[in-house]
Amino acid sequence: MARTRVRIDRVPSVLALSLTTALVLTVTACGSDKTDSKDKSANKNGSAPVVVATTTWEGALAKAAGAKDVKVIVPSSVQHAPDYDPKPSDLAAVAGADFVLYASFEPYAKKIKDAAGSSAKMVEVNLDNDADKASAEVTRLGKLFGTQSAAAKWDRSFKSEYGTLQKELKAAWPGGKAPAVVAQLFSVWSAKMAGAELRGTYGPQAVTAKQLSDLEKKKPAFVFDNVHMMTGTVLPDSGAKQVEIVNYPGTDLDLLAVYKNAAETIKKAMASS
Repeated sequence: MARTRVRIDRVPSVLALSLTTALVLTVTACGSDKTDSKDKSANKNGSAPVVVATTTWEGALAKAAGAKDVKVIVPSSVQHAPDYDPKPSDLAAVAGADFVLYASFEPYAKKIKDAAGSSAKMVEVNLDNDADKASAEVTRLGKLFGTQSAAAKWDRSFKSEYGTLQKELKAAWPGGKAPAVVAQLFSVWSAKMAGAELRGTYGPQAVTAKQLSDLEKKKPAFVFDNVHMMTGTVLPDSGAKQVEIVNYPGTDLDLLAVYKNAAETIKKAMASS
């Protein structure tokens, strides 16, 4: 039976006012500082908004929505973003922002803004690579930034490319039949894109021995794991091939590349099964 390792986020609290003292994060999540009817579509000078994103995921959504000036706080080399300890230098970027994009599981975002004394609008983003949800977020952010045209253009291109990837994955099904898959909760989107037969999910909490046993009984051909919350080989004795899915975009903030890379990874796994 696989031994499941669980990551526990360390999120220290801000010891504000000293730019020489590292921020300490609390384990509690950010408050739900969501957007309201007075959301800004440009900065105080009327130009394109300046956006600070906590990670490349939020940054890629902002870029897809048409934002031109996007700064990312958490380096892409940090595999599990909530582990990041923001530095005093991060405050400077937030101080000049019109919008700060963050996710609910990133408790440090609002505290960064408060410590910097920024007047930036805090925008909670739904980080889910499900195609419909990603499309909806890009559209929402485009309206918020006042870049609806750019967001709509990206969305048309995305939907066209996503459809192409779906067709390519279907053509790669082993024996022409949809593969049986179990997936980590945050990798379900990739199984959906592949047109796989999803037989079960696991995570993000610790997976019990009974849950693993139940998953093994479903006889999946593949396990779509989440590379950002890896637990080792999930079903080592089942014969299922484990496929590592990447959710976060790279430093180029290319959201579409996440789908292309996942499709390529899945096709290679299916071809070698």
